[in-house]
Amino acid sequence: MNLKLFTVLFLIGFFPLLVSSSFADWKDGPIQSGNFGDSAFERDFGDVKLLDAYFGTLDNKIEVESGDNNVPFTIEFANVGTQDITGIEGQLSLPFGFSASDGPGATIDANTSANSLAGKNFHLTFYVNIDDNIEIKQYSGTVKVDYSRLRESGVRSSFSTFDFKVTGDSTINVRASETFLTSLKSNNIVIDIVNDGTAPISAVDVIIDNAQTSLSSNTASITNVENVLILESSWDLGNIKAKSFNSFVADVYVPESLKGETLRIPLSISYFNTHGDKETISKILDFYIRGLIDLTIFNVKVIELSGTQMVIGEIINEGNEDGLFGFVTLEANGNSNIKSNTQFIDEIETDAPVPFNIPIEFEGEPQYGEHDVTITVRYKDSVRDEIFLPYETTIIVNEISVEEETEFNLGYVAIPIIVVIAIAVFMIRRRKNQK
Repeated sequence: MNLKLFTVLFLIGFFPLLVSSSFADWKDGPIQSGNFGDSAFERDFGDVKLLDAYFGTLDNKIEVESGDNNVPFTIEFANVGTQDITGIEGQLSLPFGFSASDGPGATIDANTSANSLAGKNFHLTFYVNIDDNIEIKQYSGTVKVDYSRLRESGVRSSFSTFDFKVTGDSTINVRASETFLTSLKSNNIVIDIVNDGTAPISAVDVIIDNAQTSLSSNTASITNVENVLILESSWDLGNIKAKSFNSFVADVYVPESLKGETLRIPLSISYFNTHGDKETISKILDFYIRGLIDLTIFNVKVIELSGTQMVIGEIINEGNEDGLFGFVTLEANGNSNIKSNTQFIDEIETDAPVPFNIPIEFEGEPQYGEHDVTITVRYKDSVRDEIFLPYETTIIVNEISVEEETEFNLGYVAIPIIVVIAIAVFMIRRRKNQK
C-alpha cells in the first residue's frame, strides 16, 4: 500500500517538469520554435516552415553523384509568422559521408544576414562535399535556422528534419550504327540515345532540327540536313535507365550532289531528370557521304579459245562512283571439280561494261557437262572498304573436239603439197609438149 502511494506522489511531482520543458524560456536561453519539440510526435507553432530541400540553387536543381565536391544544397523556407524576421543564419547536419566544402570536420553553415517579410519565402544555400562511397538513394538531414524578430530582442532557433536524395547524374550521348551514308539511295540508320550516367531519365523525345538559325552561330555548327530527305523527324523513346540506351531508325535519302561531303544531322533531345525538371540538349551526328557502286554481272557463258575453254562475262556499274582494285574469282559449287581461279580487272568504271575471262582448269580429271559455280567480284570503294559481290550460276563445259582440230591441221598441210605437185606436173608436161 505504501509503495502505491509513493508511486502516485512521485508522478504528481514529476509531471510539472515534463510540462515546463516544452515551453520557451526567455531567461534560460534562446527561444525554441519549429516543426518539432522533444518528441517526434510533438508539434509546436513557429515562425519558420521548411518547404523543400535539394541539391542545386534556387532556380536550378542539379543532379549529383558520389564524389562530387562543392555542390550547392538549397533549403527553402516560408516565414509563416506574423512578423518580419532578420539576421537569418543556418547550420546543416547531414549523415556520415557528407561534409562541408571547407573540409572534413568543418560545420556546414549558411549566413545570409537577410530579412524575410511575414508571409514570404526565403532560402539558405549550403556547399557540400559528397564522399565517393555514398550510394544513390534517399537520406535524412536536419537544419537549424537562427533568426530574430523585428522589434524584439533575442535570437530564436528553428529545427527541421527533411529528406533529400542523391539522384545520380544523367549523361546523354548519341551514336549511329553507320558513319557512312551512300548517295542515290535510302539509308536506314539506327541511332542510339545513350544514358552513360548514373541517373535514369524519362519521357525522352528526339527531334531532328533542320533550321540553321536554331544552332550556334559558329559556322562549324551549321547543318546541311535540309539537302536530304528524312521520312520522319521525331521519335518518342520513353524511359532510359542509367547505363542503358534506346534506339530509333531514321530513313535518310541522300541525293547524288552530296557525294564526297559530310552530312550533319542536329538532334534536339528533351527529357525529364530525376528532379522532375524538363531538360533539353542538342547533339550533332556527322556522316560522310560516299558514292554509289551498283554492280551487275551478266552474259556469263563458256567459249573455246585456242584450245582452252574460258568463262567469260561482263560487269556493269550503274552507280555514280568507280569501283577500285577489282578482282573476279571463279569458284566451284557442289560436285564441280573446277579449280578456283582469279583475274585482276582493275577499275570498274561507270561509263561502260567491264569484261572478264577466266580459263577453266580442273582438279583431277576433266568433268564435262553442267557445273554449278560462283563468280565473285571483289573491289574497294572510295573509303577503301572491301566489298564482295557473289553471283551463282550454272555453266556447261563441253569436251574439246580433237577430230575437228586434226582435220584442220591436215588440210593446211596437204593442200600446199597437192598444189606444188600439180604445178610441177603441169610444167613437166608443158616442156615435153614444146619439144
